Amino acid sequence: MADALHYLELTALAARLKARETSALEVTRAQLDRIDSIDRDLNSYVHVMAETAMVEAETADADIARGRYRGPLHGVPIALKDLFWTEGVPTAAGTTLHRDFRPSEDATVVRRLKNAGAVILGKVQLTEGAYADHHPLVKPPKNPWNANYWPGISSSGSAVATAAGLCFGSLGSDTGGSIRWPCAANGLTGLKPSWGRVSRHGTFELAATLDHVGPIGRSAADAGALLGVIAGHDPNDPTSLIDPVPDYLAAAAQDVRGLRIGVDPAWNSEDVDVATQLVLAEAIDAFRALGTDTVNVRFPDVTQTIADWTPNCAVEATVAHEATYPACKDEYGPILASVIESGRTLSALDYQKILLRRLARRGRVTALFETIDLLLIPVHPFSPVTLAMIRTLGEQPDLIAKLQRYTCPFDMTGHPTITLPGGASAEGLPIAFQLVAAHLDEATLVRAGAAFQRATCWHRRHPSLTSRRQH
Repeated sequence: MADALHYLELTALAARLKARETSALEVTRAQLDRIDSIDRDLNSYVHVMAETAMVEAETADADIARGRYRGPLHGVPIALKDLFWTEGVPTAAGTTLHRDFRPSEDATVVRRLKNAGAVILGKVQLTEGAYADHHPLVKPPKNPWNANYWPGISSSGSAVATAAGLCFGSLGSDTGGSIRWPCAANGLTGLKPSWGRVSRHGTFELAATLDHVGPIGRSAADAGALLGVIAGHDPNDPTSLIDPVPDYLAAAAQDVRGLRIGVDPAWNSEDVDVATQLVLAEAIDAFRALGTDTVNVRFPDVTQTIADWTPNCAVEATVAHEATYPACKDEYGPILASVIESGRTLSALDYQKILLRRLARRGRVTALFETIDLLLIPVHPFSPVTLAMIRTLGEQPDLIAKLQRYTCPFDMTGHPTITLPGGASAEGLPIAFQLVAAHLDEATLVRAGAAFQRATCWHRRHPSLTSRRQH
């Protein structure tokens, strides 16, 4: 496989596989070789499924040769965040507690990927239980752009593997920002769907009403291709929505003329650094050049919503871990244990107040989309974050609130967002922005993201791993 092939967009590789210009076996073998040679520094994979991946690739090649093409994921190597059950394969969710758990069935999203002909390369690392920090005995993934910088939070293994050319797309989850932060840190496109758009059956739970399962890719079209396969109602998850799933790849081919993009100048600039504001301004200019209309809006204040997110998550995490905490308390790392402890002490009265405020917030955000099609905002208010800065979060509650300002409000309301690379810092690291859409309108996110990416090249930048000095 040519050296640059590992950085192809998923949809571009799919076209080559369909035309039989390359084979799934060739691509998969090269991916496994690359994982073996590069991931020893990056720590993105926790379990490589080399044997089954090669079998799946061989089957894909045979099916494609017989004209049994299943769609844009057929023969494409994909990675899974290690909280999605995978039949017979260790699935630990970033814990030591579940290190020996081998599910007897696939998660719905894994089954749908396999049915689409995807090649599953393996399971990638995450924070403990998909919360805020890695278990003390787990080696965190490293940012392939610069190992001194944060790779993002719980879906960081998914993002690191995708950014480093160790898969052509991956699945992640987002409870407070865990698809968006890693995509921003690694120069990727991530789609947090509407809550309920994707089944959570067979997925380790952190906070049931906040958890969103979604794709991470190199482009909006890639994210759309992945979402089109995993989305849709699932009888095994009664909270999954019955609404029909649009053709996201068709949406990716559409222009954006006439779309109304909302911008809150105050929210997008208050305590937002100059480099991030420049990325936002250039994104707005790019969309205007594509024919969109910019509409000034006032986004409802998020202060209370951010304050409510942690206790809301804590109560739900307490329920999710009820069978093992406190019974197996010694197996837990300090950060996840702390949030569970706090969830056990919150009163029903206080929790109900959070739920009522959350319903009101959802209504106010939903009403905003009566006047706009998309909302353009940062992912976080500062340029790429160093690991040294992240290590101080526990001592700086104001910094945590700033980090969550543009992410957790949309987990609380369930609205879909797409993260798009839009610039670079002085050090050359990626800077991203987000688009938010009305509930269930992921198609407009893919449409707008693909149009932006046809007009710009930020999503085609890749880390230079051979010259990376920090390990």
